Amino acid sequence: MAAYETIAFDAARCNGCGDCMSACAQAKTGSFEHASSRIQILAAANDGFELALCRQCGDPGCVSVCPAAALQKDAASGVVAWDGTKCVNCLLCTVGCTYAGIAFDARAGHVTKCDLCGGDPACVTACSEGALRHVKSARIYNHYGELEDLFVPGLAGCQGCNTELLIRHVLRAVGPETVVAAPPGCIPGMGTVGYNGKTGTKVPVFHPLLTNTASMLAGVRRTYKRKGRDVTALALAGDGGTADVGFQSLSGAAERGEEILYVCVDNEGYMNTGMQRSGCTPYGAWTSTTPVGERSHGKAQEAKNLPLLMMMHRCAYVATASTAFMEDLYEKLAAAIEAAKTGFAYLHIYSPCTSGWRFPSQANIEVARKAVETGFVALWEYTPAAGLRFTRSVDDLRPVDEYLEAVGKYRHLDAAQVAHIQAQLKKDLGLLRELAARGAQADPRALAS
Repeated sequence: MAAYETIAFDAARCNGCGDCMSACAQAKTGSFEHASSRIQILAAANDGFELALCRQCGDPGCVSVCPAAALQKDAASGVVAWDGTKCVNCLLCTVGCTYAGIAFDARAGHVTKCDLCGGDPACVTACSEGALRHVKSARIYNHYGELEDLFVPGLAGCQGCNTELLIRHVLRAVGPETVVAAPPGCIPGMGTVGYNGKTGTKVPVFHPLLTNTASMLAGVRRTYKRKGRDVTALALAGDGGTADVGFQSLSGAAERGEEILYVCVDNEGYMNTGMQRSGCTPYGAWTSTTPVGERSHGKAQEAKNLPLLMMMHRCAYVATASTAFMEDLYEKLAAAIEAAKTGFAYLHIYSPCTSGWRFPSQANIEVARKAVETGFVALWEYTPAAGLRFTRSVDDLRPVDEYLEAVGKYRHLDAAQVAHIQAQLKKDLGLLRELAARGAQADPRALAS
């Protein structure tokens, strides 16, 4: 069954301003009267807000009850379209809709409903609070959903493990013509390398040391290339094995321009061996080696900005990504796969850890989303030709408190520490903005100094 685009509503973010209704009414009728809007924000019983809007259902009730066949779901766009030449104004569709997404408009003299504005919904653009999102990840499901999952079912990851989700998506995008290097960490620990003589992957995989992942993978790529076989040399490594113990071989491979796709799965610590701090652990975070007590208040140092360090190597491609923004992730995967055919491609993917970060497993994607929406994680990509480019705006960010409060490892922070984090984010984003403004002419080493 195909998936389709839709508009998602986050009631917790809605303040009832009505901007979405004004935008919809103006786009469809030329007026700003909320009564003409095809989206309605309604007061809820709990003092919040509810949404009345067509969700473009996969099996739309309005279509099934329409006796005149005036409503049909478009197989290509997924939009449930209304045909005025067939409609008899029986209004049965308004009864069949679960979401109050289709209603009689007395001014128009017939029912009206959302049509996604041709793929660019005016209501979503008008919502300054992020309560409305145009979810377009359906194309990913439709394109990749039929491809084989190259990891076996039932890997031994923690419940709700974001890293398992991430590596399944990555390998599905890279495809079967690949060799995977997985150094010690959560990825081999969940069974991807395997045990009892069996592997958890359906492609060749090996278990290098923490120190030599990139150098061993470079040898694998060169060997296959000599044999005339085009194979992607893929590293799936944690932040500890990338930023700390394995940095020397990573830096060397990047400097030489080895044809490797190196994916760093950053869960901000050595989570597989007891939740110890790594170079990528942020300031203030609790870990088992940066405890919280009378004298210690979490990590005292700033996190190592590994993506920026890789940019300074002038790799063929460098990007940051998050599983909360899958369209962005897949676009960057495609670019990284292509870049790795002729040079070194580095993809840094942030991966919240339910166990080590101390939050409920069902909140994983929401935590990842808040990290980006508050600027704690910035999404960007870099090539030597084009320089650095943001792939999601870092303007009008939400307060960092929203992210910190969602993650248990920051529960102990006092006001001074939160202010320190906010100030450091401003500084870091300032550097990235300057790099983006300078484009390909930027010298990141000079700016960083």
